[in-house]
Order: sequence, then C-alpha cells, then structure tokens
Amino acid sequence: MRFLANENFPAPSTAVLRKAGYDVTSIQELYSGISDDQVLEIAKKDLRVILTFDKDYGELIFRGNLEDPPPVVFFRFRGKAPFEAGMMLLDTILSGTDIEHCFTVMERDGIRQRIY
Repeated sequence: MRFLANENFPAPSTAVLRKAGYDVTSIQELYSGISDDQVLEIAKKDLRVILTFDKDYGELIFRGNLEDPPPVVFFRFRGKAPFEAGMMLLDTILSGTDIEHCFTVMERDGIRQRIY
C-alpha cells in the first residue's frame, strides 16, 4: 500500500508509517503549496491513498463527481500527539479494514467508509 501524505498530515505520523514499512510520499517534503486538485492528480497517477485532515477532498470527489477518484483517508479529529494519526491508521490496516477502494473518515470512536 502506498500513501500520499497531504501537507497537513503530521511528519511524525508519516515517520510512523515509514518505520512500519509503508511507502509514503509527503506533499510537505516534496510539493509544498500545491492545490488540492494537484494532490488528487498525483495520487491518481501514482496509485496512492491520500492521508489528510482536510475535509475539502470529500467535496472535490463527491460534489465534483470526480471520475475514478483515488482513495482518501480523512482524519476528522486532532490528535493529542503528532504521531497519533499514523498509529491509528496502522491499527486500522492491521485490523483488515480495506482503505484502498473508498473514502474513509476516521474519528476517535470509529470509522465510516463510502466505497467507490
């Protein structure tokens, strides 16, 4: 599984995923300041799951009727520590939850998904 960490995704959470062996490209490190549309295009082209705290991706995908959208994991909470999102995502993946074919909303008390 390959990820694209949006600019607002904490660097310590990116490090957690990398340490666990996942391929994570970081917008913060490589493409700082690009638009959400550009992030979507990179994710589609490189077959990556977008990791973000930005709710705009749901609107871009669903209200914009984006054709063949990339998978997105939207974190709908602010962690107590910057590595928390990465740890929560690892737990979700290890539980067997499929995040590669849907828009996933992660909250403190669970997840919701909309399959594409």
